[in-house]
Amino acid sequence: MTLSRYSDNHKRKFDDNGVDNNILHKMKRHEVDADHTSPSQQPFNPWRSDENSPQNRYECSSSSSSTSSSTESSTRSESTRLQLFVRMVSGGKTIVIQADKSDTVENLHQRIELKTKIPVNEQRVIYKGKQLQDERPLSYYSIPQDSSLHLVGRMRSTDHPVACRVVDDIMYIVSRMHSGGGGENDNLPRGMSINEKLSSFFSAIPRESGGDDNSYIDSTEKYLTIFTNSSVPASLVMLYTSPLKANKSCGESSIKLFLNSCLALPDEQQSCCLPVVLEFCRLLRRVCPHNSLYGSCRNTLGSLLETVQELVDKSGTEFTSLHYRLLTVGEEILPCLSELADLMEQQLYDDNLGPSLYDVQKFSSFWRPLRYAIDFQLSSLIPFALPLRSTVLEAEVARICQIFGRLLTTMHICILRIESSLGGRGVANTEAMPLKWGQYLNILKIVSSMSELYQGGKEKVVSLINSRKVPFCALILKFVKRGDDHGWISEYREATTFECRRHLAMMLFPDGKEDYSEMHEMLIDRSQVLKESYEYISQASPGGLHGALFMEFKNEEATGPGVLREWFYLVCQEIFSPGGTLFLRSPDDFRRFSPNPASKVEQLHLGYFKFAGRVIALALMHKVQVGVLFDRVFYLQLTNQTISLEDIKDTDRVIYNSCKQILEMDPVFFDSNAGLGLNFVLETEELGKRETKELIKDGKSTAVDSKNREEYVKLLISERFVTSVSELVEKFSEGFSDILSVPIQSFFRHLDLEDFDGMLRGGENQISVDDWKAHTEYNGFKETDRQIDWFWKILRKMTEEERRSVLFFWTSNKFIPLEGFRGLSSKLYIYRLHEANDRLPTSHTCFYRLCLPKYPTMGLMEQRLRFITQDHVSSSFGKW
Repeated sequence: MTLSRYSDNHKRKFDDNGVDNNILHKMKRHEVDADHTSPSQQPFNPWRSDENSPQNRYECSSSSSSTSSSTESSTRSESTRLQLFVRMVSGGKTIVIQADKSDTVENLHQRIELKTKIPVNEQRVIYKGKQLQDERPLSYYSIPQDSSLHLVGRMRSTDHPVACRVVDDIMYIVSRMHSGGGGENDNLPRGMSINEKLSSFFSAIPRESGGDDNSYIDSTEKYLTIFTNSSVPASLVMLYTSPLKANKSCGESSIKLFLNSCLALPDEQQSCCLPVVLEFCRLLRRVCPHNSLYGSCRNTLGSLLETVQELVDKSGTEFTSLHYRLLTVGEEILPCLSELADLMEQQLYDDNLGPSLYDVQKFSSFWRPLRYAIDFQLSSLIPFALPLRSTVLEAEVARICQIFGRLLTTMHICILRIESSLGGRGVANTEAMPLKWGQYLNILKIVSSMSELYQGGKEKVVSLINSRKVPFCALILKFVKRGDDHGWISEYREATTFECRRHLAMMLFPDGKEDYSEMHEMLIDRSQVLKESYEYISQASPGGLHGALFMEFKNEEATGPGVLREWFYLVCQEIFSPGGTLFLRSPDDFRRFSPNPASKVEQLHLGYFKFAGRVIALALMHKVQVGVLFDRVFYLQLTNQTISLEDIKDTDRVIYNSCKQILEMDPVFFDSNAGLGLNFVLETEELGKRETKELIKDGKSTAVDSKNREEYVKLLISERFVTSVSELVEKFSEGFSDILSVPIQSFFRHLDLEDFDGMLRGGENQISVDDWKAHTEYNGFKETDRQIDWFWKILRKMTEEERRSVLFFWTSNKFIPLEGFRGLSSKLYIYRLHEANDRLPTSHTCFYRLCLPKYPTMGLMEQRLRFITQDHVSSSFGKW
């Protein structure tokens, strides 16, 4: 960068180097007193990467001439005296040095050290693109009065000599371009373009070797430090701000090349580029905050932060250098966050535009590390009561609160807009919602995260969402897709419907597309459903079960989705059979089951529990209601929640009543009866064999009394309902997670037990014939035909179980979704069968088709329909 020159009393233009004062007008000036720097003043350190230090700011500084001179210079001839302006190329104060033409460059370095405290061996002085050599006198370089010299860092490291040479070449080219007033290639040797040098710089970055995984990352950090400490970023930005078109174009091209080259590195090395790209952002923000080049630099910084955050997430709780990078850049990215918040706010207010997916993603990429830094450094103060006083990140916390308030207000307006668009039909009218609203949930997610920092913040978000449940649910049903991270919505479960919660849980399953080229095929013997299904499902890889399943029963022609639904029902009936050993039926609700501690009688019991987990998850993924329910204790075990006394009420009423009696008994009476003779043991009986398990050390000799009875009950429940079946639950969870794309706890995070019941079994109420009829269409019959009238009259006369058998014969569904027949994947159809009028009905379960002959009498139709309600018939008449 070219610096202005000064006479004793006034500032001159520095048009000799081709830079006019328009650039200076964009930058804040710093006054410099060359000869009155206090020895106690903070030493000038141009290598320091501190945005707030004046030494490192990209601003042109003005200098005041010195009115005093040294004793040494006063004895010399005025014709040999020199006054020189020395400035760090990355910015900062300009210092004035008095020298004599006969002085050596080494003498000049020593004077600079006195002023700046920068060691001589760390200095390089550049004049007109050339580095001054220590042993040469100043007269050798013909330096005139009031000349401007550039001070840059001399790299002491010899670990990466290639990088040092390349950086020197870049600085030399930039200096030549500034001093020469021409383009990049003017009077330069072949191969001396900045972009070629940048390409060479990146090609020599250390690559991963077979040694220590972190060694090449450390080496990369040191390598890139050479780039920053040599002030190359500042030099390229200075080139970009030049009024000369050729220089400006070269600076822009070089900065873009550097940014793109960073993103092309492996993820671990991208993280090392953060300080350099952050430096580019600082510099460009000061001179062109609304320019597209600054926008590109900011977006690159966001992409790097995303990469680092992903690496941190993978590293878990172990604190690494990646965590440190997020901490060190945390407070420095607030300007980017604020800029993007302003942009999003404008887009949200513009009903014709809507927020950009790209901008929302970048906003999130800046928010996450900033939140990380706040959590790490101020966790004990969260939630904050503003204003904070004398606290690190104080300004950032206050600024984020302002952003939170503005975005919350704006989102309220947007949600009202959705509510108006939906009209009276509510969530049934989600088709009316334009795609431009698709980012509202992502913005609400960030707003929710911000609210956690402030006292009363979360309550404001809860109040907004609970007051607008319909548009909130509509957003979920319309825009939550697979692969999205919407776990935060579980915090606002009160505002969601079962349909929303089910949708959130279902989006955690793989897509399950019917790719018939890579389907998992099964050929099952009906008489060996459990055994053969276990072999097919257990031996398959998890990925092999994520696609289509092709199911066929031996010696039967029927295939397709209907047969698959039938298989799910049949295999689950076998897994949860009351006569089996895997699961126990609840004594108070025969529909509910829990793991059987005595299942170990079966040699492969652990394998069967993993198999059961896979089957249940597959049934859910394929949206098949299988008719079994889990008891509360089993549900709590799967969700990794603590089990209390009230939770076991429906699982084991005997233990529940006993424990309740122990806890509620009068303490005096309890102790006078020696705790009813109880000790800290649990007696069990499995397969006729009684066993005693100590609940604590020396439990057999430790009596239960009124003081320790609560602990006794707690340990008893834990041993009986947790420890004794923990391995079984773990295997079931493992199988379930094989089908999910996330851990099982993420799935249950969205669901209550009642929600899970609805997904597993469907509706609790009896089948409504009216609802059934309303979702049925006809082919070959008319709704007014007498055969159709007879059909519905006969169905109304049947028992609930007979109706379910007809439904099963028709669709391979014995249970319907919680929302009724509208929840099925298709309407139902009654087709006329053009065959003999005394034939039995047939069905195409895949297409929900029931084929009826044109029966001549209602009695004959009823006879035929009741025949197919028999279990041995309803499971074998379906066709593809």
